[in-house]
Amino acid sequence: MIEELELKIVRSLNQNSRKSFREIAKEIGTSAPVVINKIKRLEEQGAIKGYIPLLDPEYFGFNLIAIVGIRISGGKLIETQEKIAEDSHVFAIYDVTGEWDSIVIAHFKSRDDLNSFIKNVLSQKYVDRTVTHIVLNVVKDERKLIV
Repeated sequence: MIEELELKIVRSLNQNSRKSFREIAKEIGTSAPVVINKIKRLEEQGAIKGYIPLLDPEYFGFNLIAIVGIRISGGKLIETQEKIAEDSHVFAIYDVTGEWDSIVIAHFKSRDDLNSFIKNVLSQKYVDRTVTHIVLNVVKDERKLIV
């Protein structure tokens, strides 16, 4: 069970993970060694998986987002998802309920990139069918966990 102090630390890191331990400690009213120990504990338990910059895909030319539903047969769901996940365009793959077995979120620089990706997915042995949705407008894309 996560403690209230750990929640305060995580909330502070969510605002800016580059804050110093001393800044976090001052903000939440504790000492830097306590913050260090709590963060170390959260990292060891896998609650904090790492620290990366939040990049804007459009800045790097990835102006096209696709959401792809995939139907996978032959009991090879995980194997097929792992193969698709190797593609650098893929940001997320989800097992889902409903009409599709898997949903993929991917970013592309062009329609040609998307076309190649879809053809590659469809060439996978156990992929039966795909449906592709192009994102027209991103209303919210929150990468922080709100705790």
